[in-house]
Amino acid sequence: MNDCVFCGIVRGEEPALRVYEDRLTLAFMDTLPATRGHTLVVPKRHRQDLLDATPEEVTAVILAAQRIAIAARESLGADGSNIVQATGAAAHQTVFHLHFHVVPRFSGDSIVIFPRPGLPEEIAAAADHLRSSLSVRL
Repeated sequence: MNDCVFCGIVRGEEPALRVYEDRLTLAFMDTLPATRGHTLVVPKRHRQDLLDATPEEVTAVILAAQRIAIAARESLGADGSNIVQATGAAAHQTVFHLHFHVVPRFSGDSIVIFPRPGLPEEIAAAADHLRSSLSVRL
């Protein structure tokens, strides 16, 4: 994809502070960081989102994200990490090239995620739907 900014970064045509690269992935600093060390990890081949990627690419990207999270703990003193991935506009994906955000977390930082309790019957129904769909594809 010629107009994809992440493809341009992979090709070296767009500026980025690269921090890790292997055969299938590239990791670079997010220019709108949520915390110090916020890094994006992408497959080198253009994939629109998680549903478009091969199992090999997904594995490579999440393993690279794990390496970044470990490096953030060791070199930045992160107390934890959030690894976030959005698939589709409804999930707030804004760059349509698969990417994982590795967001180092520090005790007392200002990012707050508020989970809300679910209704047990809705959780069970969703699990049943997922199980039936997964059994068809496996």
